[in-house]
Amino acid sequence: MTSTPPSPVAAPPAPPGNGQAPAQSGLQSGLKNRHLSMIAVGGVIGAGLFVGSASGIAAAGPGILLSYALVGALVVFVMRMLGEMAAANPTSGSFSAYADRALGRWAGFSIGWLYWFFWVVVLAVEATAGAAILTSWVPAVPQWAWALIVMIVLTATNLASVASFGEFEFWFAGIKVVAIAAFIVLGGLAIFGVLPGSHNAATGFSNLTSHGGFLPHGPSAILTGVLMVVFSFMGSEIVTLAAGESEDPQRAVTKATKSVIWRVGIFYLGSILVVVSLLPWNDPSIAKKGSYVAALGSIGIPHAGQIMNVIVLTAVLSCLNSGLYTASRMAFSLGQRGDAPKAFARTNSRGVPQAAILASVLFGFIAVGFNYLWPDTVFQFLLNSSGAVALFVWLVICFSQLRMRGIILRENPDKLVVRMWLFPYLTWATIAMISFVLVYMLTDDSDGGGRIQVLLSVLLAGLVVGVSLVRDRLGRGTAEKAAVTSR
Repeated sequence: MTSTPPSPVAAPPAPPGNGQAPAQSGLQSGLKNRHLSMIAVGGVIGAGLFVGSASGIAAAGPGILLSYALVGALVVFVMRMLGEMAAANPTSGSFSAYADRALGRWAGFSIGWLYWFFWVVVLAVEATAGAAILTSWVPAVPQWAWALIVMIVLTATNLASVASFGEFEFWFAGIKVVAIAAFIVLGGLAIFGVLPGSHNAATGFSNLTSHGGFLPHGPSAILTGVLMVVFSFMGSEIVTLAAGESEDPQRAVTKATKSVIWRVGIFYLGSILVVVSLLPWNDPSIAKKGSYVAALGSIGIPHAGQIMNVIVLTAVLSCLNSGLYTASRMAFSLGQRGDAPKAFARTNSRGVPQAAILASVLFGFIAVGFNYLWPDTVFQFLLNSSGAVALFVWLVICFSQLRMRGIILRENPDKLVVRMWLFPYLTWATIAMISFVLVYMLTDDSDGGGRIQVLLSVLLAGLVVGVSLVRDRLGRGTAEKAAVTSR
């Protein structure tokens, strides 16, 4: 830890009136390169990977690997596009600020507030999930109290300084990375029968095809699997928001963007390959215990359930920590651009946007209350209405990059250090793939399924866009009246 005070981070040098941040953001470069590196690596490992993969395996069998590969490819392409823009102009608003510049104020306003809403709902989900694990260990403390404690501790961490957020996230992400790496190594040895003391039959990769084939439910199950795994990838983009508070933003974004392929390949495809190779996809223990616990149990790892609970709790705390950071920085950026209360854009002496953090966590606390009081009505509505926001964010990134490439080349061609491959063809192909997933979600009419998520998310997005358009029109009317009066 250096004794030299961190320097302020410059924001895009345009006035707020045209949708850009003011020249000085007030945030400080408290994140070190090691923080950004671990945030980039750990950002793709969410709690959904550990607890949600079992349902995907049940739906698609070993073919879930193709589902993860398809979604992984989407993430790689989207991150490449976002990396192109972020390396040229690192800012705490990330894709919201780029949409503001490329598509118009309405786009930056809308996607910024939708993204903020998504993460504050996630805060409630993760706080409840973490509290459930802690209550199972210490039942004397009620679950609501654990949720409150977890939220208060991580709020204090984010309020202290960006460096304290980075330090917590460094260790949280580090535990996740080490756990997944150890799982892949131990599982790989067991697959080939060279792990000492393993109980596994060492069948190699025969489980991929010997229980109804690689696609036991047919090729359509791959798309069903896509719907189940797509949201476990949300969070990869956090590193581009955090880069604005790092020592070397351009280097951090460039490095994170170029490493996303191996991160997705190893942590998602590698670990899921181990699971479906160690166990038949239809093994009852996968659904009963969870895919990773079942896999660890199959090779004789003692206390596999408790070990996984510790890892899942770490993933939950990591998601809470980074979710609060992300929501507050998006609120900060919206405040800078005049799209949120001005208080959100103010920072304290430590360079922390205190009002933005407190507003984000306040809504998170309210959502936690909804989860306990009305879990099947109000809270379910919040979940469903934010369900497709991740895909909306990816679409906005794609459309923004189509316009921003020309803007960067015209204004600062030397800053185009990261380039999207096969531009613009691969960008349009990614847009088509994301749109297809959204349309396919409409075929899922199960309770709380894809259809209701898309419809409610579209409704929410329509309301936010409507507010933005009305607000812009009123703003123009006020400006015109002021101009007439001044003549």
